[in-house]
Amino acid sequence: MAQNNDSTEKYIPVVPAHVSMAEVTWKAIILGSMISVLFGVANAYIGLKFGMTVSASIPAAVISMAVLRFFFKKVTVLENNIVQTVGSAGESLAAGIIFTIPAFFIWSANEQLVAAGYFHEISRMQIFWLAMLGGSLGILLMIPLRKYLVDQEHGKLAFPEGTACAEIIVAGDEGGSKAKMVFTGIGVGALYKISMNMLKGWSESVNYDFKSFLKGGTIGIDASPILLGVGYIIGPRIAALMLSGAVLGYLGIGPLLAFIGDQIPTMIISPGEIPIAEMSSGELRNSYIKYLGVGAVALGGFMSLIKSLPVIISSFRKGFGELLGKKIEGGTLRTDRDLPMKWVLLGVVGVIIAIWLLPGTELHFIGVALAVLFGFFFVVVAARIVGVVGSSSSPVSGMTIATLLVTCMLLLYFGIEGTAGMVTAMSIGTIVCIAVCMSGDIAQDLKTGYLLGATPAKQQATEFIGLLLPAAAMGFTLYFLNDAFGFVEGATGRTPLLAPQANVMATVVQGVMNQNLPWAPILVGGMIALAVELLGVSSLPFAIGLYLPISLSSPIMVGGLVALLIRKISNGDEYKKKKEQGILFASGLVAGDAFMGVIVAFMIGLWGTYSEFYDAHDGMMITLTGAFGPWLSLIMFAGLTALMAHLAYRGFNSRDSK
Repeated sequence: MAQNNDSTEKYIPVVPAHVSMAEVTWKAIILGSMISVLFGVANAYIGLKFGMTVSASIPAAVISMAVLRFFFKKVTVLENNIVQTVGSAGESLAAGIIFTIPAFFIWSANEQLVAAGYFHEISRMQIFWLAMLGGSLGILLMIPLRKYLVDQEHGKLAFPEGTACAEIIVAGDEGGSKAKMVFTGIGVGALYKISMNMLKGWSESVNYDFKSFLKGGTIGIDASPILLGVGYIIGPRIAALMLSGAVLGYLGIGPLLAFIGDQIPTMIISPGEIPIAEMSSGELRNSYIKYLGVGAVALGGFMSLIKSLPVIISSFRKGFGELLGKKIEGGTLRTDRDLPMKWVLLGVVGVIIAIWLLPGTELHFIGVALAVLFGFFFVVVAARIVGVVGSSSSPVSGMTIATLLVTCMLLLYFGIEGTAGMVTAMSIGTIVCIAVCMSGDIAQDLKTGYLLGATPAKQQATEFIGLLLPAAAMGFTLYFLNDAFGFVEGATGRTPLLAPQANVMATVVQGVMNQNLPWAPILVGGMIALAVELLGVSSLPFAIGLYLPISLSSPIMVGGLVALLIRKISNGDEYKKKKEQGILFASGLVAGDAFMGVIVAFMIGLWGTYSEFYDAHDGMMITLTGAFGPWLSLIMFAGLTALMAHLAYRGFNSRDSK
């Protein structure tokens, strides 16, 4: 079921529009809601501890097939699709919350802010409403974009997780060689993840900092099956654009900064807190390169919005035509049916009013306007980003930081400052961040549904169900984790969950309000992205690569190179079959890795003995294989890459490849 690259040819889904099939059923809703809560809580913990989340769509689809087939004889692919649609909402909501909400707890633990009169504590109920309002805004604003991004751009936008999820659901339903390829990938990905991450057999990330030659530069690779699989699915071009941004940042700008630092060995240049000459490559990134990435992502997002304006206008024109009772051509097919635009518009208005009335967040008229404006802007951007590089590589934190930067400056202009301004800015950032995460999730889900032949309106409606229970659970989860561990050093006496993104955002807001934020690197990053646009190249994948560590772009590039190799050594119809085999195996790798990532999160949070073991071996040289761990990591990743290339080209045997 590989995507058709000819965008002029209408795609025929697995379940054609004229076929009626069970879709939204009570068993799908109940199972999806349970998965949504479990994945949301698990991702909240692992995200606060490690600064990352694991995709839930594919594990949800795998769990759905296993559970529903075990308890029920007859299960349709569209029921499985509803389970993964509902189940994936918890993970996306968790990402939006953990990147922002802990900032309130961080400020509450800051003695200087407390002494200055800051004693605002965000309540569980406020967390619930911020989650519901931000999530609902993201879902509603994505609905008018579905026709363009998912349908008209089919064959141009990869939607790697959405495509992988559809492959798994179809393979599980059809059985045979497709299922064998997918579940082999799941088994290999899970076994690899268990050996590397759960048992700490070898290093997960291998990095090398140049000391003399190219000082300040760094190379590295996160030897992860999920990143290898995503690279194969998105292909070599997008992977290369991402890597180009990383190369500029970490092999170009980093060494340049180190060279300048050597000329002024004792001078401290803001926002750095030590001389550049004393900084490692990681410190150079955190102090300077990261801000270049923020500026580049903001500019790239703005360019994406400009390019999408004709389609956005067309989508809303059709929507208003429906509102006024005009007949929309092509809208009668089941697979083309979205939620009625009048309900979408009423929903957006209701969310705006609810945001305005939400107590304790200092969101007056200006705050509401900024939340909706940035929410709309970045929802459009994020929905396209996940179509290009997938949810795993979507720079949600970068977009949220850009929102906070502009919001803080506008609040200062209108005289809103101090702790009230900090609370307003972070409340806006929270709503926008959650909206962005949820829009990316529903975009992937709608792509899965498009490939399978689901009814878009039913997916859009059930996404709200998937949002409800995790939103209720998140407040209790954050309070439990804050009381147990805290989010800053010394808060509880135990090893804290440092919540890296939330700490950065809390720092940014304080920096702008105190007027000491480094604008120069942010503006320079925007100019770099503009230069890339002027070359006729989309700057957004490039900007993502500049913002993310090079260790994330490199394994994606490896997967893209495998896809390129398969294309070069295959011919005609043979290539189509081999590409599909590769996508099936890559989808399985993504599923196996993501599923075991969730299991690891549960084990860390619920099993103290394992948590101690995990923490004790959390480093390159502290794995069970010691100093050989990084080398073993490279060997195992090379073997995994070779296996993917072999199975993509040959299949399991000569009979399968005929």
